[in-house]
Amino acid sequence: MTAIRTNWKIIGRSRTDAPTHYRCQPGLRHPAYVTLGSPLQTAVAIAVLAAITLLVMGLGGIRQRLDYLGAVGRSIVQLVVVAVIIAWVFAHPEGTMLYLIVMVTAATATSVRRIECGWRRSPLVAGPLLLGTVIALIPVLASGALPVEAQSVVPFTAQIIGGAMTAVSLTGSYGRSKTHQDWPLVEGYLALGARPRQAVREITRSAAASSLIPGLDQTRSAGLVVLPGAFVGMLLAGATAAQAAQVQLLVLVALLAAAATASAAASWTLAGWLGTTMPEPSKY
Repeated sequence: MTAIRTNWKIIGRSRTDAPTHYRCQPGLRHPAYVTLGSPLQTAVAIAVLAAITLLVMGLGGIRQRLDYLGAVGRSIVQLVVVAVIIAWVFAHPEGTMLYLIVMVTAATATSVRRIECGWRRSPLVAGPLLLGTVIALIPVLASGALPVEAQSVVPFTAQIIGGAMTAVSLTGSYGRSKTHQDWPLVEGYLALGARPRQAVREITRSAAASSLIPGLDQTRSAGLVVLPGAFVGMLLAGATAAQAAQVQLLVLVALLAAAATASAAASWTLAGWLGTTMPEPSKY
């Protein structure tokens, strides 16, 4: 197995092996790495892109300009904070589990808000999310495809948690919307003696299947329509195209495993709630 690590180690060579004058200096490069601009150059590029976007939105009569500025500003703050936290986790691997717990908690909160099932039903969301993440993570680490180190586990697991969260959110929101739409049919099943979970079985199964569509489309189009994020990141970090493809394939297949497991589990855990009372129309 080729060691590809994110703690400044790429293709088995540490960035600390580079000459001192190459380290952490924007605009300079070591032969194995891609040149990055300075923070100021990056800020200029972002500012120009933001100005172009606002101009186009104004000319097109698109009113979400404040939403756009809020989203960009929030992403800048969040990424800076996350970069600091991850740097700390890499320097203190014992904090890896704590960081992942925080990520799972945040993902659960996001899905609960999206599904609008209420905080007291958060275990119905957290369970499938955790199950999907663990199911996808174990084969990758157990096989040695990725080393069991913070620098590998944190970024990989973060992507898997995000994929599981999306699957649970879509399953729950689709199921809620369809249950509201077909509530007379659900009531008919209940009147015939079906249990709440049985009354919405077909609805939740359909919702789970629909939740997998984004992941399947992403996997089908990888490399043809768009270069996926992990692939681009590996190339920018100095990995070869073959190594980038190796990691990206792991991510894509693991994401599908996590999504399938999480959506199937969520279709079961949320069914009892969906079949009990007619959900209110979703705000989303």
